[in-house]
Amino acid sequence: MPARTMRKAVGIAKGPGETTHEYTFVSRDDEQELKNGEYVYYELVDPEQVGTNGQSSPMRRVLGRIVKRVPLQLYPDTFLGEPEISPTQVAAMVGYNARTNELFELHVAIMGYYNPATESFINPWIPPQSGTQIFLADDRMLAEILSRKQDRQPGSATIGSLLTRPVDAVPVVLSVKDVVSTHMAIIASTGAGKSYLASVLIEELMQPHNKACVLIIDPHGEYGTLDQIANAPQFSEAGNGRGAGYRAQVKVYKPEQVKVRVSTLEMGDMRALLPEMTEKQQYLLSRALRKARDMKKGMPWGVADLKIAIKSVAKQKNDEDGEGADDASTAHALTWRVEQRFENSFTFDDTQHLDLPEIFKPGQCTVLQLNEIDERDQQVIVATLLRRLYRARMDTEKGKVHSGDLYLPYPVFVLLEEAHHFAPSGIGVVSTSILKQVLAEGRKFGIGVGLISQRPGKLDADVLSQCQTQCIMRIVNEIDQKSVAAAIEGVGRELLGNLPALSKGQVIVAGASVNTPVICRVRKRHTTHGGESKDAPDIWQKYFSAEAQESRRRTEAPLNGNRGFNLMR
Repeated sequence: MPARTMRKAVGIAKGPGETTHEYTFVSRDDEQELKNGEYVYYELVDPEQVGTNGQSSPMRRVLGRIVKRVPLQLYPDTFLGEPEISPTQVAAMVGYNARTNELFELHVAIMGYYNPATESFINPWIPPQSGTQIFLADDRMLAEILSRKQDRQPGSATIGSLLTRPVDAVPVVLSVKDVVSTHMAIIASTGAGKSYLASVLIEELMQPHNKACVLIIDPHGEYGTLDQIANAPQFSEAGNGRGAGYRAQVKVYKPEQVKVRVSTLEMGDMRALLPEMTEKQQYLLSRALRKARDMKKGMPWGVADLKIAIKSVAKQKNDEDGEGADDASTAHALTWRVEQRFENSFTFDDTQHLDLPEIFKPGQCTVLQLNEIDERDQQVIVATLLRRLYRARMDTEKGKVHSGDLYLPYPVFVLLEEAHHFAPSGIGVVSTSILKQVLAEGRKFGIGVGLISQRPGKLDADVLSQCQTQCIMRIVNEIDQKSVAAAIEGVGRELLGNLPALSKGQVIVAGASVNTPVICRVRKRHTTHGGESKDAPDIWQKYFSAEAQESRRRTEAPLNGNRGFNLMR
């Protein structure tokens, strides 16, 4: 914890600001520390304890954030007329001391005084009187009231430190309970560091003071390096007399290991996987799905069973209305489509699937790498998995199951990378509806969701608005900026105005998991980052290195020899 510093007066209140909840103060700011986004406060007599017990009333520290900085005494225009001569020299010749005459007007948005009982800021509705001293908030004060949790407390996730202060001076700590129960979104342009931030969050969740149960949907194979967690000392603790030791586990499923059992597919999944079915084929297939379930009486069924069911319902149709020729051709075409789609698939299987108790365990991070799987198949994988997860958590919480594949007696957190692929705006895909349901109702059953997207404008607005913790990094696209502003209520307009100016690794954090929006620099990862862009010029240069040319020569020599032998034959 940062050491407490003495009160430091930095200016004098001038008057009201541009809005009702702003005020201005004047400062020389000789040390250049009153930056935009910095925190200051004025003192106010506690209105709830005025005159009690005949003692002096305690003072409240009313915190505010600097939103605007205006110089009051600029050089006269005549000092700036000669580019070859410094205006400082001109000022010195006429006796104008710029150092002693420099003043700034600082505009401050009032946040209020912090009430520990409600864990919120209370607006006093009394701006500082003109002439009131304004103080710079010290590191300890900010560390105690900006975040809901303190660094390394149970249920805390320290993702970085306050941008306006030195590195690690004021930790920015998320409340894991609020992240999981109210969902979160990480929004940023390409290259701003969203995957890096997400990995930092996962590292925090897997540390001994959390021991979280995490699943990552990884469409680009960027999170495989998290397997280093299993061997890093930060993610383990020795046992004691009260319990066993802990070591975080990471399980990475390669694309060929991600399986979906055919019998878990619903009609909506089938429409997504067989997109060009006629209405008659869809009708026949819906009847066949019901028939296959009835035949197996709750047991798993496969493609062969579905083909038999298609033939069976087609026969029933023949018997009812005698339209045998048309129905037979439809059944034949539908059977052919099912065979082509499923019999050679390495994703959809008759018996294998992702076992929920295996991929969801406290103290384990599971990564599903989908980078070699078609986007439509990815959507079906996510839809079936979320449906099974939602049902498992609901049935477990209601006491309907006590063992087996649908028994999950602990909350889970699902991180969904490239979320706009699974809930796109204006386009109905199979994963959108279940994702909306989980976001709206999953908190009751202990399902937390984290959404990551580089294009919030392409993400369903209802999905984005359900995320009550927001981590927003650099966004340059104006449409995406407007989408974020429309969907997110917890971030002030003055903070959203900083989005284009944020550097890589800087993030605005707002919402349920912090007490007030803050601008944070993301801490360094404990594991290697797997989402770095390729350095194309460096790779091209290495192609012509002596080592690379020698390696190619050795590789090509046997091939040339074999080619000559074949020609001789």
